[in-house]
Amino acid sequence: MTSLVRELLRLQEKEGWLSDERLGELAERLGVPLHRLESLSTFYTHFRRAPGRAVQVDVCRDLSCALAGGRAARARLVATLADRDDVEVREVSCLGRCDMAPAAAVGHRAVSIADVDAALELISGGAESPQPRASSGWEGAEGWGDAEVYASPAARYGTLRGALDGPRNTLSQALEESGLRGMGGAAFPTGRKWSLVAAESATPRYVICNADESEPGTFKDREILRDLPHLVVEGMALAAYCVGARHGVVFIRHEYEPERRAVEAAIEEARAAGALGSRIFGSGFEFDVEVFVSPGGYILGEETALLECLEDRRGEPRNKPPFPGKRGLFGCPTLINNVETFAHATAILQHGPSWWRGLGKPGHAGHKFISVSGDVAEPGVRLVPFGTTLGELLALCGGMREGRALAAVAPGGASSNFLPPESLELALDFETLAEAGSMLGSGAVVFVGADRDLLEVALDVTRFFRNESCGKCVPCRVGTEKAVAIVEREGGVSAATRSQLATLHATLAGTSICGLGQVALGPLLSIIESFPDRVGVEPTRAPRTRRG
Repeated sequence: MTSLVRELLRLQEKEGWLSDERLGELAERLGVPLHRLESLSTFYTHFRRAPGRAVQVDVCRDLSCALAGGRAARARLVATLADRDDVEVREVSCLGRCDMAPAAAVGHRAVSIADVDAALELISGGAESPQPRASSGWEGAEGWGDAEVYASPAARYGTLRGALDGPRNTLSQALEESGLRGMGGAAFPTGRKWSLVAAESATPRYVICNADESEPGTFKDREILRDLPHLVVEGMALAAYCVGARHGVVFIRHEYEPERRAVEAAIEEARAAGALGSRIFGSGFEFDVEVFVSPGGYILGEETALLECLEDRRGEPRNKPPFPGKRGLFGCPTLINNVETFAHATAILQHGPSWWRGLGKPGHAGHKFISVSGDVAEPGVRLVPFGTTLGELLALCGGMREGRALAAVAPGGASSNFLPPESLELALDFETLAEAGSMLGSGAVVFVGADRDLLEVALDVTRFFRNESCGKCVPCRVGTEKAVAIVEREGGVSAATRSQLATLHATLAGTSICGLGQVALGPLLSIIESFPDRVGVEPTRAPRTRRG
């Protein structure tokens, strides 16, 4: 089947933009109405409908990069390039390079614009950008400790080989026994999700890896894809065997070009090893994986918006139920997990549920990849036991940058409520952080220094959700715009404004189809509630919404 999104991506890669003339020619060649291509090309953020300059520099405008001086760095870069008519500098949403903030992208190459000279060299085509690595000095898969299942490349896919000799349902049972939960934010029990899809009678069935992490502060899946792609591919194959699927898709954001290449190389190696394709390892099991590149937009991280994109429609979330496990891709049962969940599933099915439970600190089970950014000395990805405290995580990252005091921390990325410094005693755990009024989310901790304007920090988050709202839900589309406008107009938050924002938040939380609208104003309200002296209102309790 021809994918219209893929055809548009190919056309833009060739032409640099999507002209009316070329779209007309493409519509005629594919035999589709022109309005379908117009609808897609005007919705997705990666598509360009006007010609640009020869060199395009995309500069991140969001939370982690703003904390790293992104606005000033961008201004210096623009001033330096003032006489370059061939270069266009534009602000974009999070690039997934928060550990090299303030980050920019020149084509598929990433660079920190804190070093203007290095950025200029990359812009001029004189250097390849160094792709960021975890800041602790880990090198490749060997550095991820218990996350790596195999002692050597030759041993890869041994878990899958062994699973083919046993009943399919033992895989979901083992994951249920381990207690593994989805690591993309919703935290739904993984084994239960696999068993629900397996129990569906309809066919065909699909397995999708959601690699479209696009929330400010979140980039740990990027590291897993680059260093541990085989664990992800094998996890998808194990899931496919369990649920009876023959086809899988890795849905990856277009900014992750190096990681896409790593995944595609792993898929080819898996095929060569007999772990993908027909008659896998001589069995009757058949399964293969393709990579689908996202045409852009935070909303595509939401699983039903992702499905809409795969079906060549605008990426707007669907009403649920039915859930994807019952009616997903092309109306068929579809299992969707994120990158980290598939990697952990492979390890658990190799070592067993007891091994997983033994990885956590007392009273906790398992371990977690955590993205760390903001005002820390050494941003990057850390693999830590569940139960590790926020304070211990901060220490692993060298403490606060330049000796700053801590003012606030977002423990689960931009969509999580901010917590005060006392939260350093809290354990990284789904329930613990929920009880504290926030959430673990996808596992993205952003530390904020005491010298920051906390209201501006919160507004950075709210602006992100405003910019990334797909527009389908009117309360979300209008409400996020209105919230930003109210605070910007006042230059602060009065008691009356706090009340307005609380009402808006309750409306968005109760009427939005997906998590974006449900949490969009939560971080802003959490700053107002936890730090009233910093924004000029008396302490009060604003409504919270738990994302589940």
